[in-house]
Amino acid sequence: MPNDLVLSLEEAHALVVAALRASNTDADVAESVARALVAAEADGQAGHGLVRVPSYSSHARNGKVDGHARPSAEVVTPSVLRVDANFGFAYPAFDLALAQLPEMTARTGIAIAAVRHSHHFGQAGAHCERLAEKGLIAFVYGNAPKAIAPWGGKRPLFGTNPIAFAAPVGEGRPPLVIDLAVSTVAKGKIVAAQKAGRSTIPEGWALDPDGNPTTDVEMAMDGTMIPIGGAKGSALALMVEVMSAALVGSSLSTETSSLFTPDGPAPNLGQTILAIDPGPISGGAFAGRMDALLEGLAGEEGARLPGSRRLSAREHASANGISVNAPLHAEILGIVAGRG
Repeated sequence: MPNDLVLSLEEAHALVVAALRASNTDADVAESVARALVAAEADGQAGHGLVRVPSYSSHARNGKVDGHARPSAEVVTPSVLRVDANFGFAYPAFDLALAQLPEMTARTGIAIAAVRHSHHFGQAGAHCERLAEKGLIAFVYGNAPKAIAPWGGKRPLFGTNPIAFAAPVGEGRPPLVIDLAVSTVAKGKIVAAQKAGRSTIPEGWALDPDGNPTTDVEMAMDGTMIPIGGAKGSALALMVEVMSAALVGSSLSTETSSLFTPDGPAPNLGQTILAIDPGPISGGAFAGRMDALLEGLAGEEGARLPGSRRLSAREHASANGISVNAPLHAEILGIVAGRG
């Protein structure tokens, strides 16, 4: 687009770090957050990328998220890890959990990490992918501020509550990654449209506050997101609410504050990470069964493996950099300069 500019991945990373450092965030925390946001941009997931820098920065400046917090972890049982993000950014907490889960899973076959007192955790599939690269099957569930009404209702009770899954598919091949919000699109896409100065969004993304379909960006921000598959998507949102908020002991989607505004208390979101060692569970058959499964997919004309677009996007970004719209870039530069 004519108003876009191109940054290398290194330039984008340095820009995010600088904005967070200027917003009351420690250097190592800023590095962890920047890695996640730039990786999301590189994977074509702009809603979890640099568009989050202004809100993250305002949260850190206003104390809605603690930019100095360090996560802590407690091994409750040999297969259960409780991680406290301590009202800081989610990414250091995930770094801690993902470092411990493989060793726990090697001993028990299956292990779970519950992350509490957390914040927005970004591209859910990226966390699963890190475990799949170590030979594990992984699931991630996380709740979000209210954005979806229960089927038949108008008042939002559930977040867009993402689900992610990843599995290893053989030596030298990237993992299978499936990452989806239970809304038709993630709310971050509407935020990205708003930041880009667009006034409309495609049909089928959102409802206005009265429960009517809308293509207006501002009405969508004030309304609710449309769940995938109608009533089934709403039920999935409820399932994720159980798996993250209730199981972890965090705030419900109706109780947490917005991730897009600087006011209000800490979001106190919850996330659950499940890691599974497929070898012993399958009696050693997992790798062969995966080969057969993927051969069947490859043999179907026109079929595409879920998540495969992220790989081509990642390769392109590595070679050519990422596009950032000029207004967002200017806003981030303003934050770096202390004008956020």
